[in-house]
Amino acid sequence: MERIFENRVAVVTGGSFGIGRATAIAFAQRGAKVVVADWIEDQETLNTIKALGGSAVGFKCDVSDDAEVQKLMEYTVNTFGKLDFAFNNAGIEGATAITHECTMENWDKTINVNLKGIWLCMKHELPFMLKQGKGVIVNNASIAGLVGFPGIPAYVASKHGIIGLTKNAALEYAKNGIRVNAVCPGVIKTPMIDRFTGNDKEKEKGFQSAEPIGRLGEPSEIADPVMWLCSDGASFVTGQAIAVDGGWTAQ
Repeated sequence: MERIFENRVAVVTGGSFGIGRATAIAFAQRGAKVVVADWIEDQETLNTIKALGGSAVGFKCDVSDDAEVQKLMEYTVNTFGKLDFAFNNAGIEGATAITHECTMENWDKTINVNLKGIWLCMKHELPFMLKQGKGVIVNNASIAGLVGFPGIPAYVASKHGIIGLTKNAALEYAKNGIRVNAVCPGVIKTPMIDRFTGNDKEKEKGFQSAEPIGRLGEPSEIADPVMWLCSDGASFVTGQAIAVDGGWTAQ
C-alpha cells in the first residue's frame, strides 16, 4: 500500500472499535502516525497497527468533556509535533424511543457525545491547523444525518447537526488551507449495529434487505473514503456530506 501519509499525524476518536478502528489502521498503513482516542483504554487497535509496522499511541478521552478533548489535542501535538488529519468519529446510538417518549437523559447524553463532542474536537483541532496553515477534518455523521429514522430522535438530530456544523466550519476556514467534510455511513457491520439489533439475525436481515446493494457495509468501506478525503486527490472538496451507504439515500 502506498504510504501517501508518510510523516503526517492523524487523530481518530472512537478508535477502539468498528469504523474508528478500521480508519486508524488505514491511516497507519499509509504511513501516518496515529493517536487512537477512546473513552476506554484499548490495546487491540494499537497492537494491530504495530503488528503492521505502523506507529500509534492511545489516549483515553471522553469527547463530551472539554478539558479532556483539549488534553487529547495537546498530547497529539506534543507527541508528534503537529496535527494533519482528524477523524472525529466517536459517537453513541442512544436509547430507542419515539420522540415524545425520548427521555431527557437520553437526549442530553446523545447530543453531548455525538454533536457537542464533534464541536469540541474541532474547537481544539482548528487552532493547531490554523498555526500550520493546513489540515483536514473529517466528521463521522450518518445517513441518519440525511434522512429520518423513526425511534431514534436524539441520534437523528445529532447527526443532522454534525452535517450543519461541518458545512459551517468548511466555509469559515476554506481560505486557511483547512478542509472540513463529513462521511455519512449507511448500515455498517459494527458493534453499534450489533447493539442496535440485539444481535437479532432477523433484524439484521431487515437492514440488509433495506440496503439496495443487498448487504451491510464493512468498516473498511468507510475508512477508504476518509483516506481519500484526507488525500491531495480531494484538494478541491470541502463542506460536503458524502453518503457511503450502499444506495440507501438514493431510494
